Amino acid sequence: MAVTTNITAPPQFIQDLAQDYGTQLVGLTSVPIDTSKFAPQVAAQDPLQGQAVSLAQQGIGSYQPFLQQAQTTLAGAQGLLGSGAGTGAGTISDFMSPFQSQVIDTTLADFDRQRQIEEQGLRDQQAKLGVLGAGRAGVQLSEFGSEAARQRARLQAELLQSGFESAVGRRQQDFANRFGIFGAQTGLADQLPGLQRADVSTLGSVGAVQQAQAQAVLDAQRQANQLAAFEPQTRLDTLGRGITQLISGYPAAGSTFTQTPNLSPLETALGFGLGVSDIFARIRGNKK
Repeated sequence: MAVTTNITAPPQFIQDLAQDYGTQLVGLTSVPIDTSKFAPQVAAQDPLQGQAVSLAQQGIGSYQPFLQQAQTTLAGAQGLLGSGAGTGAGTISDFMSPFQSQVIDTTLADFDRQRQIEEQGLRDQQAKLGVLGAGRAGVQLSEFGSEAARQRARLQAELLQSGFESAVGRRQQDFANRFGIFGAQTGLADQLPGLQRADVSTLGSVGAVQQAQAQAVLDAQRQANQLAAFEPQTRLDTLGRGITQLISGYPAAGSTFTQTPNLSPLETALGFGLGVSDIFARIRGNKK
C-alpha cells in the first residue's frame, strides 16, 4: 500500500544556516567560561591614604611634650611669686647684677677721695687763717666729717636701692617672659592637633581620589574582560536572531512524495484476494 507524505520546510540555505548555528551553539556552551577574569575587584589603598593613617597615629598624644614643657615653665613662674626675699632661684638676689658690689665699691671710693680733697682744702683754709687746731676749727672739721659720713651712707643706700629695684624689674620681666613662653607652649599644644588633622584630611582626600581612579581602571578592565569572554555568545546570538528573521520572512516550501512499502506474502495475498473480489463484484453488477 502506498503512503503519501507532505513535508513543509524552509529553504535549504536556511536549513544549512540553522544546522551550522546548532553545531556552534553546542561547541560554545560545552566550554566553561573563566569568570575569574571579570570577577569584582577592590582597588588597594593609595599610598597617600596609608600616609594619612600613619600620620594620624603619630599625632595621637603629640601635644603632650608641649604641655609638659608648659607645666615646667608655669612651675618656674610660680616660683617667682612672693616677696623674693632670701637667696636662691627666684629670689631678688638671683636677679642682682653680678657687678653690683664692684659698682658700689668704686662709687664709694670716688666719694671718699672727693671728701678727702674737700677736707684737705678746709684744713688749708684754716691754716691760712691761723685757726688750725683751734676749738672752733675742730668743731668745723668734725661737722664736715659727720656730714660726709651721712652723705656716704645715703649714697650707699641709694646704690643698693637702685640695684634692688633693677633686680625686681628683671624678676618681673622674667615672670612675664615665662608666662609668654607658657602661652606659646600651650598654644602649640592646641594648634598641633588641628594642623595634623588638616594634613591627614588633605592626604586622605587626595588618596581617595587616586584610589577612585584605580577602582575605575579595575572596573573598566573587568568590563572589557567580560565583553571579551561573552563576545562569542553575543556573536552567536546575533546569528540566531538573523536566522529566526529569515525563517519568518521566507515562505515555506512544500514537497509531496509517495512511498510504496515492501509487502509481506500475507499482505500480498490479501491484497490480491481483495482485488479479485472487487473485480468479480464489478462483473456481477454489470450483468444485472
